[in-house]
Amino acid sequence: KMYYSKTYKIRVTTAAEDSAGNNIASQYTQTYGFKTTITIPTTTGSTHSCFMLDNGSVKCWGKNNLGQLGLGDTSNRGDNSSEMGDNLTTIDLGTGRTAKAIEAGNHHTCAILDNESIKCWGSNASGQLGLGNTSNRGDGSDEMGNYLPAVDLGTGRTAKAIAAGNSHTCAILDNSSIKCWGLNDSGQLGLGNTSNRGDGSNEMGDNLTTVDLGSGRTARGITAGDSHTCALLDNASIKCWGYNVSGQLGQGDTDTNNRGDGSNEMGDNLDSVDLGSGRTAAFVTTGTKHTCALLDDHSVKCWGEGENGQLGHGKTSDQKSPPDDSINIGSGRTATAITAGDAHTCAILDNSSIKCWGLNDSGQLGLGHTNNIATDSQFTSLPVVDLGAGRTAGGITAGDDYTCAVLDNASIKCWGGNAFGQLGLGDDSTRGDGSGEMGDNLPVISL
Repeated sequence: KMYYSKTYKIRVTTAAEDSAGNNIASQYTQTYGFKTTITIPTTTGSTHSCFMLDNGSVKCWGKNNLGQLGLGDTSNRGDNSSEMGDNLTTIDLGTGRTAKAIEAGNHHTCAILDNESIKCWGSNASGQLGLGNTSNRGDGSDEMGNYLPAVDLGTGRTAKAIAAGNSHTCAILDNSSIKCWGLNDSGQLGLGNTSNRGDGSNEMGDNLTTVDLGSGRTARGITAGDSHTCALLDNASIKCWGYNVSGQLGQGDTDTNNRGDGSNEMGDNLDSVDLGSGRTAAFVTTGTKHTCALLDDHSVKCWGEGENGQLGHGKTSDQKSPPDDSINIGSGRTATAITAGDAHTCAILDNSSIKCWGLNDSGQLGLGHTNNIATDSQFTSLPVVDLGAGRTAGGITAGDDYTCAVLDNASIKCWGGNAFGQLGLGDDSTRGDGSGEMGDNLPVISL
């Protein structure tokens, strides 16, 4: 959910491709003279956040009622002083194990480890941890580290990308196929039925079938909303399946036409999202009930639920398929990265500034007030987020009602709702909803 959007000397820590489509996951410190999207190690769930440190260890903070922080208890972190920095312990991933990627769902968290296996912890009521039962992990002693088994992906299979939704999880495997497990009430697993997977024995591994993406099609990217899933395919098209109450699947219809919950709805029977004549996708992200794509021309289109302006079209109505026109993010400006929260959306622009729009009841747009940004007139005068004197953005991620950015100096700032300490500032006070709270007045997170 967190993405670098500029040309950097980087250490590649998860599956990625260069502009020619070559996999560069096995390369390390290289300088690439093109703009691309490389996953970096920060993720936000509904009300918790995680960061992968440069040594491959992971720290999480925020709400912890179901063990989603992976610390062996149910105490929140980051909402009181002396809980961050050196006082925040790293997650035990197992003897000698480190993380290559980290992803937070609503109340669960998953990591791809250095051996390309997956471990998940937190809420497991629907089998979203992929362990063949419904027992939570990480909320008690002796549940993490070597006690926590890896997800069985099938004989010889490993993972190169992962996405977590409300109560389901999906992974791109080493052969570029997709497997999903957890809650499936709306077909979000893409298996042609509504039966959960991963909550009972003999449902994972070789018994879990891959998602049918269509003849000859494979996956390059994966993202999970509340109850829908979208994949970026090898031909730069997008396919979405699952819950469609607001048109978030981009098929021009709504909840009477979920996809993936019945036979003959996936594969070649599932149309790619129509992004416009000649347009393809570089990246796709999902909010709770809306979906946004960064297109090949660095424009942005969003569809699905729009009552709070999160689609960026200057309206407060749902959009059942991508609109003809891209979002106006500023005169002459284009986007290099996007992220979607519950009902807000943010983009990093080509000048490394950030703009956010949609619901703003907790200051998640970082504008110093709580007014939604929804109308055309508001977009015309939409300011950039004040990150501090001289600071620009390299990465962006959105939680339920908050937003986090990695800055050009590799520090992290978060703003918006903070009831559970998800901003990592040692209190439970919101930021960005009043004057004098952003810019240099917004502290960086102590890791």
